[in-house]
Amino acid sequence: MTDASTPPNIPFGKGAEFVTKNGPGVLVSTVVAIAAQFLSEHYGAPAMLMALLLGIAFHFLAVEGRCVSGIAFTSRIMLRIGVALLGARISVELLIGLGPKLISLIVAGVILTILFGLLGAKLLGRGWRFALLTGGAVAICGASAAMAIAAILPKNEHSERNLIFTVLGVTVLSTIAMIAYPIITQTLDLNDLETGVFLGGTIHDVAQVVGAGFSVSNETGETATMVKLIRVTMLAPVVLVLSLVIRSFADAEGSADERRPPLIPFFVMMFLMLAAVNSFGLIPVFFQDILSSLSRWALLVSIAAVGMKTSMSTIFDVGGQATILIVAETIFIAVFILYGITHFAS
Repeated sequence: MTDASTPPNIPFGKGAEFVTKNGPGVLVSTVVAIAAQFLSEHYGAPAMLMALLLGIAFHFLAVEGRCVSGIAFTSRIMLRIGVALLGARISVELLIGLGPKLISLIVAGVILTILFGLLGAKLLGRGWRFALLTGGAVAICGASAAMAIAAILPKNEHSERNLIFTVLGVTVLSTIAMIAYPIITQTLDLNDLETGVFLGGTIHDVAQVVGAGFSVSNETGETATMVKLIRVTMLAPVVLVLSLVIRSFADAEGSADERRPPLIPFFVMMFLMLAAVNSFGLIPVFFQDILSSLSRWALLVSIAAVGMKTSMSTIFDVGGQATILIVAETIFIAVFILYGITHFAS
């Protein structure tokens, strides 16, 4: 005979056990993401930023209670799913449209910004993990890149804090750039093509690139979006190379029980596979839209969960050098792309 206040000991299957364990956390992360999207659509604020801030406000849910396990699951697995599905937006056609000079400029900008981040971090006394996180986010595609790189970096006690800071940083800087960069291009009298290349090659997040580009003209918007997606294409090879390097050279700062990352992360393989399938024209446009939407929602839900795992006080512990680094990386890629447009690729 069981006590009326105690649920009976029903043998659950693995699926039911998983739902019972992780369901509340996944559900609350999804609700926060929906609220963030609502605020974004009605007040114009970036959805990623809203998801982060709302998530941080519900930090207590990740400390204790029924949601802890599900929030941890969402911040880790949903993140990888979202990044993998980004591959459906990539195709070889993107690389053909701009020509070899501009493609070389964009690729060089990505690589040099990451290297600049490593150098800047060393000068400022920051670790290489933080350098790769901020450099990759600035160089490639903002919050999405930050979350993808965080997924393959060896974890330490500062991992969650650094990820939150990076996502907040690139989102705020991207929003500022969305307003300021079109004014800069107008002042410099750049044409629509040059403006599109500059906006797509320097602004961190896709949504802000689209907003900035189409605020100038349709041609600028289309060029900026295409350039931005070429930067997004760099996500998989960069993560793959970083994963191989990290796997080969064990970090002296890491703990003894730290696991080495897999040779090729599964979500990177999925990204590449979807990109290859899309390059052959095998993914219908309507299905691309579905996968793109699923990717955006998966990333939004995961960043809400990451926000819930981090308290506001820990973000301020990152330090002034971190702010200097991410701003310096943003200025570096802007100056490099602008110089390249006017002196090399024109």
